[in-house]
Amino acid sequence: MKQAVTAKAAAPRNGRPNAEGSALVGLYRKVAPDRLRRVVADRYSPEARRRVKQSIGSLGVGQMLGKVRGTHLATVHRSLVAGSGALVMTVGGRPRITFVDAGLSPEATRRIGLGAVTEALAAAGVDYFCVRNQERRASTVAVAASDRARAVTALQELTRTVPAYFGPIGPDDKRVLPAYQAANWRRFARARALRLFWYRTDPGQNLVLGPEHGCDIEFWAVEGDRLVAPRRNSITESVPVDGACVEVPATVFTAPWGSSTSTGMTVRTRPEFTTTLPRDITFPVDVVYTWVDGTEPAWLRRRSQFSGSDYHAEAANAARYANHDELRYSLRSLAMYAPWVRNVYLVTDDQTPDWLDTEQPGIKVVSHREIFADPSVLPTFNSHAIESQLHRIDGLSEHFLYFNDDVFLGREMAPGGFFLANGLTQFFPSPALVPLGPPSVDDVPVSVAGKNNRALIQARFGTTPTQKMRHVPHALSRTVLAEIEEEFAEQHRATAANRFRSPQDIAIPSSLHHYYAFHTGRALAGDLEYMYIDVSLPNAANRLDRLLLARDRDVFCLNDTLSTEEDFETSSSLLRPFLDAYYPVPSRFERSA
Repeated sequence: MKQAVTAKAAAPRNGRPNAEGSALVGLYRKVAPDRLRRVVADRYSPEARRRVKQSIGSLGVGQMLGKVRGTHLATVHRSLVAGSGALVMTVGGRPRITFVDAGLSPEATRRIGLGAVTEALAAAGVDYFCVRNQERRASTVAVAASDRARAVTALQELTRTVPAYFGPIGPDDKRVLPAYQAANWRRFARARALRLFWYRTDPGQNLVLGPEHGCDIEFWAVEGDRLVAPRRNSITESVPVDGACVEVPATVFTAPWGSSTSTGMTVRTRPEFTTTLPRDITFPVDVVYTWVDGTEPAWLRRRSQFSGSDYHAEAANAARYANHDELRYSLRSLAMYAPWVRNVYLVTDDQTPDWLDTEQPGIKVVSHREIFADPSVLPTFNSHAIESQLHRIDGLSEHFLYFNDDVFLGREMAPGGFFLANGLTQFFPSPALVPLGPPSVDDVPVSVAGKNNRALIQARFGTTPTQKMRHVPHALSRTVLAEIEEEFAEQHRATAANRFRSPQDIAIPSSLHHYYAFHTGRALAGDLEYMYIDVSLPNAANRLDRLLLARDRDVFCLNDTLSTEEDFETSSSLLRPFLDAYYPVPSRFERSA
């Protein structure tokens, strides 16, 4: 493993760029590779480009990527660390030993680190117990201060075998030191807590996870017959010195939602840390997608048959249903950032993406025929009609999230971002307003449905909703949806019966549910870090670049409202590289290549 410490790739230096070239080097480190050539061509002279190519040309697509929760990534060095399963990457301007993980995710990174620490302590005979901390992003292991020397020896031996780093615990502590260098342990000789972490990346080296997902080791002081915590946690300030330990799933401590879902790995803890807190969400949460392949000839023929339009005209308008494989990447965002989701239901018109592995547990394709109360209204091409029947999905959990396939989780989320532990749902109003007045011929369909929703809320509760909802996962209750079907039976039946969008439609899961649940005491307004990008607009490329670099949004939506069929290649060349870079790890729902 000594090679892992010393091995390091360097970019060839065939010349030094001038000031203009130096600016280009900065761009190479900040801009996604697929867009780099165009950005450079737009802004810099051919001579400057030639000099930069000489300086760093061999790095190619190794330039990447941005910032992951405060960790800046610089140029990716491709040299593998021989025999270690690791490579060396420049992170924060310094070479770092980085392990490759085909199943990279924040939760898995925490679990692997926690497993390494607890196994090392157990092998050395050091007693430990895991703690539910307040930060939630890192895991925590407690050791009695009297066992400090033995614990440090065990961890030093671990980090000589599997090179790790000391990471920042406090927000102002920016130190990152190699833990495999023995001298660095002396810097933490008096620390009441320290963080070990391993840099981990996906096989394509698009994403790096680091100190924010490490494992904290706390040294609990012995005071009489109590062990006293060196800092606050979520449960207790002290435990008995001779208290019993219990074995629990590791995800109790590696999942920020306090999940007890088992991955087969268990760890020791004290019974106090198995306590269920009022904030803990213990009910299951499913996800529902509605999806259509609007370019499939059979679907287009059905649509033409009922619309009365010429099939070729429908086919020419297929760009409106352009498929950039958004569903694939939205599912990847769930797998990486919301592994607490129990089941995913894909509602379709008897269509299944060819890449989707429907044999995997936790995914089910649901036909419209299975959920419509009146099958005679099928086939339908009206999203409002399809959405009106979602609560009829067999086996669906009481609390679920409704996703459109152009909506993505941008970073790790807990179910508490959408639900309260007492069952209330959260909704996320948009600053955009529904125009006042009754529906008119000048209104777009979303405004018409919004006005119809508003009329129902006005008549039932006497308030006037004016705000639209953000394009985010909609937190829904089956009970509330069923109640809406009864309360507004006439409008509900009419919407379900409209094969195409109609001026009489109501929009149920994306708006009416939220206002109705709010007025009946079952929902409240929440907030998310959110971004909406219309990929048909001229500034879309720059906004995508910034999003990729920052990765600082809980949720984002990539919508396409104005593109024509001729624009498909342009929007695809923009979206696909972005999505590949943001979500490089395939989900288990994808068939093997």
